[in-house]
Amino acid sequence: MPNAAPTSDDSQRKVRRPLDSDGKEGAAFSSRNFRRYQMARLLVIVGAEAQSVAVAWQIYQITHSALFLGYTGLALFLPGIFFVLPAGHAADRYDRKTIIVTCYVIQAVCTAMLLYLALVGTTHVLWIYTILFCIGAGRAFSGPASSAIQPQLVPKGAFVNAMTWGSAIFQVANITGPAIGGLLFTIQFQGSLARWTGSPIVYALTLITMVAFSILVSTLRPRKEVSEQKGFSFQTMMDGARYVGRAKLLLGSISLDMFAVLLGGAVSLMPIFAQDILHAGPRGLGILRGAPAIGALCTSITLARRPIKHHAGKMMLVAVGVFGVATIVFGLSKSLPLSLVALFFIGASDNISVIIRQTILQLGTPPEMRGRVSAINWLFLGASNEFGEFESGLTAKWFGAVRAVVFGGIGSLVVTGLWSVFFPRLRSVDSLDADALLAGNSAYAESEPFD
Repeated sequence: MPNAAPTSDDSQRKVRRPLDSDGKEGAAFSSRNFRRYQMARLLVIVGAEAQSVAVAWQIYQITHSALFLGYTGLALFLPGIFFVLPAGHAADRYDRKTIIVTCYVIQAVCTAMLLYLALVGTTHVLWIYTILFCIGAGRAFSGPASSAIQPQLVPKGAFVNAMTWGSAIFQVANITGPAIGGLLFTIQFQGSLARWTGSPIVYALTLITMVAFSILVSTLRPRKEVSEQKGFSFQTMMDGARYVGRAKLLLGSISLDMFAVLLGGAVSLMPIFAQDILHAGPRGLGILRGAPAIGALCTSITLARRPIKHHAGKMMLVAVGVFGVATIVFGLSKSLPLSLVALFFIGASDNISVIIRQTILQLGTPPEMRGRVSAINWLFLGASNEFGEFESGLTAKWFGAVRAVVFGGIGSLVVTGLWSVFFPRLRSVDSLDADALLAGNSAYAESEPFD
């Protein structure tokens, strides 16, 4: 049985196999699949982050509107609402690797279209939003599959280590991607190559990284797991939502992260801060976008060396509180160095929350349901990130960029306090042990019917 508790003999064997232990700093790198997948992620996230800088700058230069910046996130988020349930079921029923590669080929085609629009110098943002909607559709299907496949790439005992190093690699890409995007804007060509200045050269880089990602992922050999055998139906697609609704630990961790980032997200307004408040230009925008990733990277490296062993739930709540305070400081800052420090702590605190949440999500969910539960998480994540961009743009239009960010930080603090009361199960989580998380979630899900 895939969910059976390990016997004492199993435990003895794990002790004798150090590469399966989260106590080893580089345990996850013993897996060829993990190494290739993380190399692919590094490349594609660098390209995607550079592209996000190019898209935001291009739209702001065309419209000079915070609200239109917010529409960028809305265009990426809306497909998740329409496709989240079938995407989760597909990730549990069909080959996850094939789903990932197919979706990124589609996104590569979309990036090629953005490149074409930039070359012809379009001033019609509707075309850009349409392409972003298609990219969002690809992400809606690739997201749950990408999340659900990760436990299949490493030994069970090395998963927390894999999540920590995966987060570190993600943050390296988050640092270099926006910085590269901002830097490429400064490259100047003469003569017939002049039209490749700015956005076109960024989109070309993104296209190359997506092709490389698709090739690397196609070479993976993930471990086989139990898969969903039922056909598509509303009942089977809703199973993930029912499980999350019953397992209060999952619901609490996912919703805490969603509301905190939804209210406190300042990334979508960075073009306004870079140009109008800090007067740093596109290169400054790249530096600002990279600052949270530097903080998150430092956190990942620290946790890889000293993994979380106790009080994980309380640590998550404290981290979200720090996130809210740092967001307020960023909103009030008129100094580039102070803004960078605030963004550093935003990234560092958010990364602690992400690592704990992702570990609870993956290890606390039965293998045959990971796709559908990951799809629900992906919808929550999209609500906090892409829809959060729309919310930030809308509130910035109403109250101004500074007030929007400050109010959002205050909202994150309020949510942290409320969740510590509403979800005592989350507050009481101690160690991130796979069997304990799965047993706790399953038992709680069975005892609390979902209405």
